[in-house]
Amino acid sequence: MIKNHSIDADMVRHVEQIRLEMQAAAARAGRDPRSVRLMAVTKTVPAEIVNRAIDAGVALLGENRAQELLEKYEHYAPAEIHFIGHLQTNKVRSVVDKVSMIESVDSLRLAQEINRQAGRLGRTMDILLQVNVGREASKSGFFAEELAEALQAVSGLAHVRVKGLMAIPPKCDNDKQSGKFFCIMNKIFLDIRDKKLDNICMDELSMGMSADYIPAIENGATIVRLGTALFGKRSMPGPPAE
Repeated sequence: MIKNHSIDADMVRHVEQIRLEMQAAAARAGRDPRSVRLMAVTKTVPAEIVNRAIDAGVALLGENRAQELLEKYEHYAPAEIHFIGHLQTNKVRSVVDKVSMIESVDSLRLAQEINRQAGRLGRTMDILLQVNVGREASKSGFFAEELAEALQAVSGLAHVRVKGLMAIPPKCDNDKQSGKFFCIMNKIFLDIRDKKLDNICMDELSMGMSADYIPAIENGATIVRLGTALFGKRSMPGPPAE
């Protein structure tokens, strides 16, 4: 286990600058800056680099891959961890005891398996339902019109607790375009919250990545997921980094 890691002054300044930008975006939207949390997306980033961000004050990590989480988990400094990537049902057992929230719940079948595995451990797992706000064939998630039925079904599971919604909007050319999708997500989020559904809490709206976290905050995001903005560009196969 990695135990010795010194505070990186450059990382501290970098995190402080991102937080200032987040605070300014929240202020423009008339929001309390404390209502938005910064998540460090750790995909492909070595544990020792992630620990520098933790030492700089980033208290929330986002893990995309179950296997990578298992490899790095014991090397991390203390931090809250959310699972944010596509999660196969056969991988739930390996992550359910290591994270405080699974944000990427994109099907009832996955929610049921999380419920089963959390129940095996005698715990309740906080989850977010992933919304495919851009209706993209390449992305997972519920369509907006499917949420009511999904929420009703998940609300009956004893060992999961819906805490809000998560989304990855389509890639856009500018903040104005991104803002349209974030606005749609915020409206969906607020509409569900106003209904005060039994066993459903609309506390978290996780949306916004390195390229678009400013308009996300301006449109109600409570968690922004930053990888490249924190750690720089990374060379990797598959979907773009958060």
